Amino acid sequence: MLGAIIGDIADSRFEFNNHRSKQFELFTDTCFATDDSIMTLAVAKAIMEAERSAGSADRDDAFYSALGDLTVKSMREIGQRYPHCGYGGRFHQWMFSPNPRPYNSFGNGAAMRVSPTGFAARTLSEVRRMSEAVTAVTHNHPEGIKGAEATAVAIFMARNGATPEEIREAVVRDYYPLDFTIDGIRESYQFNETCQETVPQAIEAFLESSSFEDAIRTAISVGGDSDTLAAITGSIAEAYYGVPADLRERALRFLDKDLRAIYDEWTAFAAEERTVPRFRSLTRHIERLATVESYGEWIVGTHGNGSAGNPMPPPYMAQHPAATEFVEEFYRFSATHPEFGLEEYRSILETHGVEWSFDGMRDADAAALDSRRILAMIMATIRMDRFCEGVLVSAFEEGMIARWLERLREIDEAPAP
Repeated sequence: MLGAIIGDIADSRFEFNNHRSKQFELFTDTCFATDDSIMTLAVAKAIMEAERSAGSADRDDAFYSALGDLTVKSMREIGQRYPHCGYGGRFHQWMFSPNPRPYNSFGNGAAMRVSPTGFAARTLSEVRRMSEAVTAVTHNHPEGIKGAEATAVAIFMARNGATPEEIREAVVRDYYPLDFTIDGIRESYQFNETCQETVPQAIEAFLESSSFEDAIRTAISVGGDSDTLAAITGSIAEAYYGVPADLRERALRFLDKDLRAIYDEWTAFAAEERTVPRFRSLTRHIERLATVESYGEWIVGTHGNGSAGNPMPPPYMAQHPAATEFVEEFYRFSATHPEFGLEEYRSILETHGVEWSFDGMRDADAAALDSRRILAMIMATIRMDRFCEGVLVSAFEEGMIARWLERLREIDEAPAP
């Protein structure tokens, strides 16, 4: 979130007087916090209130519905205190309307305020739903929702260790064709307030950067609606590079005491110990799996006589539904937690000296392994079963899966360092 605020403040003086160069003083007395910073802080406030009032470790449909309502409340209450900070005309009307409703916008305001969701979400699925929840209350046009989601996903990926190349690949695959360079568009890029003509440029500015400050300078040099563009770029750059302490302190001086209080509250919220178990979706299977008497049985076909014309079908392992459901849950977990990189399970195990074999994983000391290597062993066993049917059932029967899940629960319950 701070990256968005820094990008906004640093570029506030250039929005209508573009500076097409990376050479300039980052902060001057003419800088100020615009609607980009104020609405970003409002979204952060809504997320904190939604999470603290949820009453559940799960972010279910009720949570996202409440988040949308709280976003409306927060943006209006906070925004009305700063009526002249640069809102677009339709948003200004919405903010003061007695009956605020979404107005089918695809303006870039959807993306400039969404960054807190990229830092609060725990999975890709969550970041997509959270970004839509805080966006669709005003910008419910598909392009508005897409611009916010693309930004939030890029932040989430950067925060969880994705490389710029991986982020580029995801953006091109799911959102925008990044078929340009910043140098190639700098002289011709014009002021544009739409997501589809701001978000790609902002993401590209991050992808071409070499540091947090370089990302901000690159974004500002593009021109156009430059404070919003720099806010979007800054939010991704913060997730990837972090924010230098000196820039943090200089930027925060531009927030008044009320806005600074929200920022400080968010900082404490982000730092406080999480009570939500990260692996709960997996460890909740422990009790059910413990009640299973037989995790699978071999089924041998009774038809066929073994002749060339009437062959006997090969036997196959029929797993207990509890085992099958756990495998499905695990694949969902892997898909929504790319930060673990579980497709590379063999190399993960090798880095800790765990042999990719049934005996090697069975004999591994689970208590000495971190969560990533425990997850890699589960993935390795599931994949091994595809080539040697029955391995997974054996892992259940010998208590390997139960032991690994108990280790994940132990990791979840450990106090923060």
